[in-house]
Amino acid sequence: MKVVKFGGSSLASGEQLQKVYDIVTSDPNRKIVVVSAPGKGSPQDIKVTDLLISCANKRLKGENYSEEFTMLINRYESIASELSLPPYVMQEIQENFDHVLNGDQSYPNKYIDAVKASGEDNNAKLIAAFFVSKGTKATYINPKDAGLLVSDEPGNAQVLPESYEYLHALRNNEGVVIFPGFFGYTLEGQIATFSRSGSDITGSILANGINATMYENFTDVDAVFSVNPTIVNNPKEIKELTYREMRELSYAGFSVFHDEALIPAFRAGIPVNVKNTNNPSAPGTLIVSERENTNGPVIGIASDKGFCSIYISKYLMNRELGFGRRLLQILEEANISYEHVPSGIDDITVILKEDQMDKDKENQIVSRIYNELHADKVEVEHDLSLLMVVGEGMRHNVGTTARASKALAAAGVNIEMINQGSSEVSMMFGIKAAQEKKAVKALYDEFFVGVTV
Repeated sequence: MKVVKFGGSSLASGEQLQKVYDIVTSDPNRKIVVVSAPGKGSPQDIKVTDLLISCANKRLKGENYSEEFTMLINRYESIASELSLPPYVMQEIQENFDHVLNGDQSYPNKYIDAVKASGEDNNAKLIAAFFVSKGTKATYINPKDAGLLVSDEPGNAQVLPESYEYLHALRNNEGVVIFPGFFGYTLEGQIATFSRSGSDITGSILANGINATMYENFTDVDAVFSVNPTIVNNPKEIKELTYREMRELSYAGFSVFHDEALIPAFRAGIPVNVKNTNNPSAPGTLIVSERENTNGPVIGIASDKGFCSIYISKYLMNRELGFGRRLLQILEEANISYEHVPSGIDDITVILKEDQMDKDKENQIVSRIYNELHADKVEVEHDLSLLMVVGEGMRHNVGTTARASKALAAAGVNIEMINQGSSEVSMMFGIKAAQEKKAVKALYDEFFVGVTV
């Protein structure tokens, strides 16, 4: 039995939904279908989830949201009309949006979560109605009825362990199950969403729950590329990579998967196949627990902007018991999480997401480090990009770091920081954001040009 997930671009129009139907019904093992809200049907469209967030925010402020609401309903009506669905389908969808937007606003974060989730929920109802109209036995199932229980963390919900036992019963459903992605229910019976792009997480959870043989994730590209195709023209496709490699690449900017999405599938050892809704015969990219390292040390290169670093130097830091703990406690008390902490004998660098720290908070943190840790030097570096060079093969190849450093030097890219992952699957370089594209191209030329992947 397979779990199949379709992203927003695969569900943006009636034409796309016909492709989805053909894909699902072409393989009798595709029994559980997880769906996102409709994506952009054209470049000028606004995503359904963004329209819903705008409606919710205006409703909370007591402002008129009729323009956004009209655009929202028009998106679903357009799809329903293309598919010649009976009028009751849209009537029920519009009534549900009205009901959700006029729901309890006592807790704004929970209210916004309920509104956001309605995009996926109503799309699942529409898609189930379409499958039935085509003569296929299909059932919309709500996450609450299926037992998808999550923590009470609006916008960042985590699946509760008991969910997997409840979800296993989905195997017993006759026909095709249409399941909305992106959200679950708390123990108190309230909606809570996963972080953005959370429909991938839903698919992974369901694959684990039903003990699927495969989790197929359909998107709008033929495969995962070895590098961002907006930076390098016609990059090589990746045929196979491991969960560890995919997670490292996702964290560092790969947009195919949310970086948390694969964890439930990974824990159950379920392979994931990334495929293209518009070209379903293409083999796509297979994500597995282990693979043969036949392509050289590097499988992919990712990059992401929006980082800064705090560099702290103190003589004999390595002999000072508790220095690192006290440093991280200062950050914790400022409500700041860290990304990486490379260190030396007398110095340590903390890498942060830049949007966590304004100028006042920065000054406060620097002052506390000087006053409480008695540092010799504290420097904050802004506008950094992180480059991640990823590959299981790096564990068995000598000189990968030297090759990468040499390629960056030849391109005139100054390295602000290097950090080797403890798993030896990734290597990170911190550089100035202005040099990101140049750096990515240099690394791609070094590890992929002339190499078969």
